[in-house]
Amino acid sequence: MEVIALHYPHTMKKEDFPKLALALGYFDGVHLGHQKVIQTAVNYAKEHQIKSAVMTFDPHPIVVLKKSSHIDMITSLEQKIELIRSLGVDHVFVVSFTKEFANLEPQEFVDQYLIGLNVQHVVAGFDYTYGRLGKGTMATLPVHSRGQFTQTTVEKLEKDGIKVSSSAIRSFLLNGELEKVREFLGRYFSVHGKVVHGKKRGRQLGFPTANIRLDDETLKPPVGVYAVKVLVHNKWYVGACNFGYNITFEDGPLEPQAEVYIIDFSGDIYGETIVVEWHKRLRNELKFANLDDLITQIRQDVEDAKAVFQN
Repeated sequence: MEVIALHYPHTMKKEDFPKLALALGYFDGVHLGHQKVIQTAVNYAKEHQIKSAVMTFDPHPIVVLKKSSHIDMITSLEQKIELIRSLGVDHVFVVSFTKEFANLEPQEFVDQYLIGLNVQHVVAGFDYTYGRLGKGTMATLPVHSRGQFTQTTVEKLEKDGIKVSSSAIRSFLLNGELEKVREFLGRYFSVHGKVVHGKKRGRQLGFPTANIRLDDETLKPPVGVYAVKVLVHNKWYVGACNFGYNITFEDGPLEPQAEVYIIDFSGDIYGETIVVEWHKRLRNELKFANLDDLITQIRQDVEDAKAVFQN
């Protein structure tokens, strides 16, 4: 899959690309609704013997349009690209979302970023908008296409009467409803993080943990203890993760930290990036009166984590 960074104004020409069936959207999380849009484009491309493509944007439009300095993502840009790759897409356009780009009129966006990139068919969700102030919609796209491409509008996907959306997934995740998150994503929620040196208390307690610096720009679940799976050296392990402030100790961190006890694993992985996949919330973060009580609880957490995967 080819990843192409586009800025405004871009210098690409129509003849630089083969004929494309393009899925349009921000695609945070690449959830089941997004997958439906992208797969529709991939299937169209195969049926018509052309190439498939996805156009996404970075940063999130809200950061630019509402002047918000930060918004936590369900997936990092790197994760998003890899998930799109797994769907069999040929090209991904990552458009730099700036104020200048946001001010393009709908016709200008279509001329420069669709017709100008040799797009023959566009696929997007029913609520997709484009151009300045979001004035372009799937209803106006046939007019703006100038007869140069066709389109497919993907209707709303619902589960239990709730629209499958990034905002719904964010809400579920922040409430610790990991099963709902999995149901809407079509997979377990995961984050990437670098293993860093901590205070090494886990080792002293008999449970050496990997302290993981999570991506600052991705969502995290609420503090607590979780049954997780951990990808290390391309192999999955079961683990118990404490995500919190280490409130038993007075010198705990100011921001919540992830500490994972990886069951049946030994080895030096400092400095490596691993994947933590969150499966079930086991309990709240607790403060213990003494170390013996803490060790007893950690033992129970490990057994509870094992039981999640045995079942």
